[in-house]
Amino acid sequence: MKNKRRVFIKNTLAATTASMIIPKETFGILKPKKYMDGIVGHGDFTYKVDKEWGVQDPSKVPINDCHEMVMDNQGRILMTTTGANNDNIIVYDTSGKVLKSWGREFPGAHGLSIMGEGSDQFLFITDPETHKVHKTTLDGQILMTLERPREVSGYQSDEQFKPTETTILPNGEFFVADGYGQNYIIHYNEKGEYLNHFGGSGEDSDKFNCCHGITLDTRDATNPTLLITSRASQEFKRFSLDGEHLESTKLPGCSICRPVIHGNNIYFAVIVTKTWDSWDGMLAVLDADNKVVSFPGGSAPEYLNNVLVEPKYDGTTFRNPHDVLIDSDGNLYVPQWASGKTYPIKLHRV
Repeated sequence: MKNKRRVFIKNTLAATTASMIIPKETFGILKPKKYMDGIVGHGDFTYKVDKEWGVQDPSKVPINDCHEMVMDNQGRILMTTTGANNDNIIVYDTSGKVLKSWGREFPGAHGLSIMGEGSDQFLFITDPETHKVHKTTLDGQILMTLERPREVSGYQSDEQFKPTETTILPNGEFFVADGYGQNYIIHYNEKGEYLNHFGGSGEDSDKFNCCHGITLDTRDATNPTLLITSRASQEFKRFSLDGEHLESTKLPGCSICRPVIHGNNIYFAVIVTKTWDSWDGMLAVLDADNKVVSFPGGSAPEYLNNVLVEPKYDGTTFRNPHDVLIDSDGNLYVPQWASGKTYPIKLHRV
C-alpha cells in the first residue's frame, strides 16, 4: 500500500508539473518551472524538489537568513528568520501560503522548538545576536526570557552566551545549547531555574566544537537520551540526561545542524560540505544504527571500512540548508542560510 501511494504521488506530481502555468519571475530563484528535473535522494528516501513552495513577495514578507522550522498541532509551519526590520517568525500553511508573521524582538532568531498540547503549545526561540532565549506563545507573547546563566563560571560576560538551540522534556524541563558561545549545555527546570550544565569547548568526547543543535531522542522510550551536534568537528554525540557521554558518530564532510528525529530515522541539514564561501550543502537521513541511507542533494552514501566517505554536493538542489522539517507524509521542508534571501523549499517524497 505504501509503495502504491508513492507511485500515485509520483504520477500526480508529474501531471501537475506538466499542466501548470509557469510564472515569469520568482524572487531569488531562477527556475523556469516549479519542480527541478529528476529525483534527489537515495533508497527509500527520494524526493521531487519544489523550490517555489515558500516563495513570497519580499516587499510584503521580507526575510534574511532562514534558520529553523517546526509544525504546530494545527498543521501550521513556523519558521525563524533574521533581521532587525522584519518579522522574525513566519507562519506558513502546508501549501506554502503565509498565514501571518510576528516578532521583531528576535533579530538574530535561530533555534525554534515547540512543545505542549492543544492551546497550551509554546515555543522556545534562541537568539545568539541578543544573547537570549525566549519562551513564547504561538502568537508571540513572551512568557519567559533567559540570559547567560550566572551559575556557570565559564562565562565572564553576557556577550559570551550565544544560544543556538533548545530541547524540551515532557515534564517541562529543558536544555539550552550555547553553540555559538562557550559550548555549554545548560539544564533548566520548567520555571527557567538553573539545574546543572555540562560540556564546554574542546575536542574531548564530553566537549563540543560548536554544539549547534540538540534534541531529545525518545526512540528508546525507557531510556531517553540527548543527541547533540558538534558541527565544526562533523559529528554528533549522545549523552544521558545527566550529561554523561555515551557515544559519538562521525559524519566526515558533513557540517551538520540540529538532529531531527522522525520515526526511526534521524535527519540533518548539512549546511556545508566543502566551503562556506559559496552555496553548498545537502540533507542526510540516517537509520536507527546511525548509518546514512540517503543524501538528498548529494552523492549516494558510501562506507569504506565502516567509515562514511565524504559526500559530494550536487551543485543545484540547496543553498546552505539549515534545518529540515518532516510532515506526516514524509515530505521535507527546508529553510536556508545565506542563500540570497531565498524562501524555504519543499521536497515531496516519492
